[in-house]
Amino acid sequence: MSSPSPVQIREANAHLAAVHRRVAELEQQLEAAENTVREQAESLIRKDEQLRAATEEITEAKDKEIDYLHEKLCKSEDTIQRFQNMVKERDAIIGQLQHRCQILDNICKSRPLLDSMLSHMAEAERLGPAIGMGEPTANTSLTDGESNCSPLRISNHKDFSLSEDDMDDEELDEIRFGTTV
Repeated sequence: MSSPSPVQIREANAHLAAVHRRVAELEQQLEAAENTVREQAESLIRKDEQLRAATEEITEAKDKEIDYLHEKLCKSEDTIQRFQNMVKERDAIIGQLQHRCQILDNICKSRPLLDSMLSHMAEAERLGPAIGMGEPTANTSLTDGESNCSPLRISNHKDFSLSEDDMDDEELDEIRFGTTV
């Protein structure tokens, strides 16, 4: 082999220098690309950590809100149950009161008849015994202490009693059942 000529050596040296420069450029580009990739990776890691922390915070807040709403729902259901029980109890009371009201209505409807009957009985008492019937015996008198028409007997009777208004009525004070006035 023959030795290369100086031109070939220069060309080879120039080629080597160009390759060396190109390698240096590529190494710089590679280093810049590695720095960019490293920075991007670090940025992605930071963002990932931030997103993970935000996701955990959101999850905790969601779980707390779910627990709060579940507790509130349970309390609301308990309140609804109590109200439903109260409504049932009050409906039962209303049913009883409606029945009692009906009884009182029936009593009020019957009162004029009772008042009329008592008025007729008082008139009969005032008239006294019929003429020519003879003397009444103690057993047949309407004025004895056991008469159902005496004011004491009426006010203590369980089936019929005078109201406080009736007891205050001046007409009743003047009328003595079982006696003539």
